[in-house]
Amino acid sequence: MTITVRSGFDRSGRPEPFTSFDLSSGELWAVVGATGSGKSRLIRDLEMLVAGDSVSRRTVLLDGRSVRGIERQNLSSSLIAHLGQNMRFVLDMSVASFIGLHAEATGCRGVDAGEVIALANTITEEPIGRDVNLSALSGGQSRALMCADIACISRRPVVLIDEIENAGIDKEAALRALTGREKLVLIVTHDPHTALMAERRIILSGGAVSAIRERTAAELELHGRLEEEYRRTRELQRELRGGMELYDQSHNVLE
Repeated sequence: MTITVRSGFDRSGRPEPFTSFDLSSGELWAVVGATGSGKSRLIRDLEMLVAGDSVSRRTVLLDGRSVRGIERQNLSSSLIAHLGQNMRFVLDMSVASFIGLHAEATGCRGVDAGEVIALANTITEEPIGRDVNLSALSGGQSRALMCADIACISRRPVVLIDEIENAGIDKEAALRALTGREKLVLIVTHDPHTALMAERRIILSGGAVSAIRERTAAELELHGRLEEEYRRTRELQRELRGGMELYDQSHNVLE
């Protein structure tokens, strides 16, 4: 699947500085910009498969064609799976029962609840049991379960993740799980390490896409350094939660 975005206009009526760009299955894109820059509008345009009829006047093509009428209504309601910052379950059922119910509702046959849970447990450090009630899951466990659920069960080809760095989960494992199932993944983020995980990023300003940037060799090198810091921070988090004394990389006690 390929989504093509054709340029529209910013809030002042000026044309966006690009002709078009393509988003394809299996790709990971970062979406960055200040609050109010137009990130939500872009996502909404993608979701609605707009044809010059939104505020931005962009056109979105699906596999090279404009989708209209009833087909557009049907597709726009099932295009994007959202994974928000805050996620809690209110259903009174076990994890395994929920997975089975969702698989049945989507017509996804042959789903192994154990496989979905095992994938979720690579994303969260708090193990999820199949018989645990959904309402007992922590925020991190809930997001890990939904990442695995979207990867294994959801038919929606596009996944939007909002600030995954604040989720209390292993973001790298989550993104591997999703892109490995040929989902197009868009991450809305303000974090440099998260943004540089993607080879391309969309920058928004003033209601418009102001630039499409390819990750440079220098940025890839920077990502490697940020990656070391990220892994060390996660290690310190584990030690902190375990009640251990904290040390820096030179083995000096952190004061």
